[in-house]
Amino acid sequence: MHNEVGFIGLGVLGSAICGNIAAAGRRVLAFDLSEAARSDAVAEGASIASGNGQVACECPVVFTCLPNAAAMDAVAAELAAVAHDGQIVVELSTLSVADKERAREILEAAGRRVLDCPVSGNRIMALGRGLTAFCSGGREDYEAVRGLLATFCKKDHFVGPFGNGSKIKFCGNILNLVHNTVAAEAMVLAMKSGLDPKMFHEVISGSGSSSAMFEVRGKLMAENDYAKEGMNFSVPLKDSRIIAEHAASVGAPIPLYQAAVQFYHAAAAQGLADLDAAAVCRVMERLANCERPA
Repeated sequence: MHNEVGFIGLGVLGSAICGNIAAAGRRVLAFDLSEAARSDAVAEGASIASGNGQVACECPVVFTCLPNAAAMDAVAAELAAVAHDGQIVVELSTLSVADKERAREILEAAGRRVLDCPVSGNRIMALGRGLTAFCSGGREDYEAVRGLLATFCKKDHFVGPFGNGSKIKFCGNILNLVHNTVAAEAMVLAMKSGLDPKMFHEVISGSGSSSAMFEVRGKLMAENDYAKEGMNFSVPLKDSRIIAEHAASVGAPIPLYQAAVQFYHAAAAQGLADLDAAAVCRVMERLANCERPA
């Protein structure tokens, strides 16, 4: 029996998405180079392939959620090496448009249909099926996978020609990072003003001053607990290079984003790189000389 969905890339975000697809009752055939990630996927209800070639052979729809361009190139080559005309490949990663176009050319030459479909949100949001998908490419292909997107997204949008999804993701990531950094700044000011951080988070959440980042990551800041399954600093710092290059290529200044990302670099330099990115609050606390015990 053919598997309904293939999934390649079971990292922090991909594993949560794969688990949600399986939990929705879909048959999932997954693969990742990490043995630990493969074992976790089995526990979440997925079957494990012998390699990407088996996924290419057996699944009419394949999701890829990969860490970098080199991984995308390798996976595209492995998929293209197996005949499967009409297979839809849904690329969820945050990579440059040029990287995705290169993979698309390889896959389309092998008879695949490819969607550029990055998602907005972190692992905490993914576990709660709270992601938003920005899907670009062929409209008919998007309509064909919408039911699958609904298993892990609260919203999905078709945004036009291939590559538009990534461009929207870049702009959205600027908002995410700036909102997270300014949430930390506000949280520290509240604490320095003698306010209880949990009370501050509660009363601001849902108000006109709030944001999704304040409500999700502000909660971690208020609790001073960053060892949650969210998204550590490595991903936004990787994405920052892609975003900076894209902005430069179109001649758009992004000074507020560039200022905010410096606090992420500081967090990495201070040994916080493996914590959720909400730990930027700890950087702000050190600047204000009010750091709480970890």
